Amino acid sequence: MTAKECIMGRRSIRSFKPDTVDHQLLQQIVEAASYAPSWKNTQITRYIAVEGALKDKIADEGTKQFPGNGNIIKNAPMLIAVTVIKNRCGYERDGSFTTDREDSWQMYDAGVASQTFCLAAHEQGLGTVIMGIFDRHAISDLLALPEDRELVALIPIGYPNETPQAPKRKTAEELLSFTS
Repeated sequence: MTAKECIMGRRSIRSFKPDTVDHQLLQQIVEAASYAPSWKNTQITRYIAVEGALKDKIADEGTKQFPGNGNIIKNAPMLIAVTVIKNRCGYERDGSFTTDREDSWQMYDAGVASQTFCLAAHEQGLGTVIMGIFDRHAISDLLALPEDRELVALIPIGYPNETPQAPKRKTAEELLSFTS
């Protein structure tokens, strides 16, 4: 599979087969995702693989804002909690901010790492969907995240039980402008 085929073929998957995700396969996916670029190579993104009763508890207690996400999580054999180490991105060695975006660079890093993770999973035949609507505080408590970590996204992962078609895309002409 070429990079372009992987990018164009990956879809957000919301229905999964019950087959478990092999832990060694997940390690290979995370190893590939570790090559995602990050602010000054800080590599702040961390992944927590959640299975079983805790995954279902997260689905029940952490998605009340959008119960559909809870159903997707329950249907997936595994949930990846994407976290970042706080207070590293956007900073200089003296503790000052490098740009006026201050520490919001960590969200860029987590986004790039999450998409890289999903593309690596797709290459291995696994489906994923990146979720952003959830109760961050409740799930952080359930995961017992340390103070230096922030929960950024949830990614249910498993073998797809659906093959959604790509939605209509805007043309390059609509998305790209040139200036001089």
